[in-house]
Amino acid sequence: MCADCGCQLSAPAGRGLLSKVELIKSRSLGLRGSLAQEVALDTPAFSEEAVQILKFHGVYQQDDRDLRKEARSRGLEKHHQMMIRTRIPGGVLSAESYLAHDGIAERWGNATLRVTTRQDFQLHGVLKGDLRASLRAINAALLSTLGGCGDQARNIMCCPAPERDRLGREVAEVLSGLAVGLLPATSAYHEIWIDGELIKTARREPEPEPEPLYGSSYLPRKFKTAVALEGDNCVDVYSNDLGLVARRDASGGLAGFDVLVGGGLGRTHNKPDTFAAVAQSLGFIPPSGALELTQAVIRVHRDHGDRSDRRHARLKYLIHRRGLSWFKARVEEQLTFPLGPSRALPWEPVDDHLGWHEEGDGAWFLGLFVENGRICDVPGHALRTALAEIVARFRPQIRLTAQQNLILAHLGAQDRRQVDGILRAHGVGSAMDLPSALRHSMACPAWPTCGLAVAESERVLPELIRGLAGMLDELGLSQVRISFRMTGCPNGCARPYLGDVGFVGTTLGKYDVFLGGDFEGTRLNQIYAHNVPLEDIPELLRGPLLAFSHERVHDQGFGDWCHQVGLERLRSRCGAGAV
Repeated sequence: MCADCGCQLSAPAGRGLLSKVELIKSRSLGLRGSLAQEVALDTPAFSEEAVQILKFHGVYQQDDRDLRKEARSRGLEKHHQMMIRTRIPGGVLSAESYLAHDGIAERWGNATLRVTTRQDFQLHGVLKGDLRASLRAINAALLSTLGGCGDQARNIMCCPAPERDRLGREVAEVLSGLAVGLLPATSAYHEIWIDGELIKTARREPEPEPEPLYGSSYLPRKFKTAVALEGDNCVDVYSNDLGLVARRDASGGLAGFDVLVGGGLGRTHNKPDTFAAVAQSLGFIPPSGALELTQAVIRVHRDHGDRSDRRHARLKYLIHRRGLSWFKARVEEQLTFPLGPSRALPWEPVDDHLGWHEEGDGAWFLGLFVENGRICDVPGHALRTALAEIVARFRPQIRLTAQQNLILAHLGAQDRRQVDGILRAHGVGSAMDLPSALRHSMACPAWPTCGLAVAESERVLPELIRGLAGMLDELGLSQVRISFRMTGCPNGCARPYLGDVGFVGTTLGKYDVFLGGDFEGTRLNQIYAHNVPLEDIPELLRGPLLAFSHERVHDQGFGDWCHQVGLERLRSRCGAGAV
């Protein structure tokens, strides 16, 4: 048992020995490890053990995979670089914080900003020697990377549209409490990156602080939370370990939250005991119980999750193994109030919040499409330069969306013409003019930065999606909302297992194709075809899309139609072959 909080430090009965990562965490001295010593060394990379602890500080050590072959042929080391992920609760940050990230990307990164599907910012290409300066600059902008990665509560998601009513304002207050209440207690982050105290006293072995929520070994695996508003699932709440769905009372305020648990999209190829899952209903809680409930769910995961096999360490596997009734009973043991009965959750069509919208009181917000989340300058489309100019001049609040897009909030009506003019001058058009397929597409970074990728994603989806958009136009489906999501591995970062169509990389140049989810993200799709070469995907989809164009009823979605027909029958009709 952990002396900090009494949590279980051994693997569950019958689940084997503790994994290597568990041992590293337990002896990390409150997420310190050897980071302070190693960051001071003039070397391009951290040790294997330090890399695991580094994740808790919001940093992944990566390498440029485009350069691997050449480096190997010349007998050189990998071209190591760091990816920094800033934790931004609800995706909301100030103009000053945005400009700070833009400056870090220019000075120490690869001159791009990446909006993630969890409403974070990622900075790519930062070298080890520039890591402390980058993290200090983020801290100076009143943000932090602590909690961006690692086996702890990750960034909390929430609908990014500016709060226009009482419900939105009250949910924002709850979100603020959760963001603070789920942070680890350790002061290691400030000691190592901000204050640098441990560099001066490297011989002193620090005494780690008690971690009442996480314990000395933290969680068995990452923990993802999202807050959705009643009727609006723009955050894909069912994909999270914990989902809180805000319900409106008779006066328009916050009545409480319906609780969903056990979602998660990561899986492993050729490992059928790993799977994607949508969250299940647990109960209903009052507004005041959000933090207590969230911490209770985390403690149950902490004490009973699998610490022997990281492939089975997410909360969804604990619930699958022990059952929802067992899990609910363990959560209720931690609460000072009873869980109420779950309510039905009706959903409206998902709003991506793109284009101009009134906030009220004369203010406006503009949702900007950011293809695959990459804010950069390319010939004819200088989005990064345009945004820097707009943010510096008008000082809007920035809100990142779960679709990897960006909102400029709290702009005046008199600013609209000038903002549009700046965007046009830099080749950035209106989201309203985009093909629907492009507007509703997402890809993970994959190659060349992600070490887990087995196939391309961000670099190949643009050409594929434009080809599919042309096909949809040809079939008379150009205005139909169909979501397309691609990942370079089965871990599901761009949520390919939710929505209409998913492409999941299996090896370089090939993808599993998934169909039959729904646009609202409440149902998993299923595999339609296995190991499809990238260039064959359009023709593979032509048959189902052609049949859909003839058979859909009213405004029926493509995923709903595929689910209704059945994928086995659809494969037979379209000659796709067995999976």
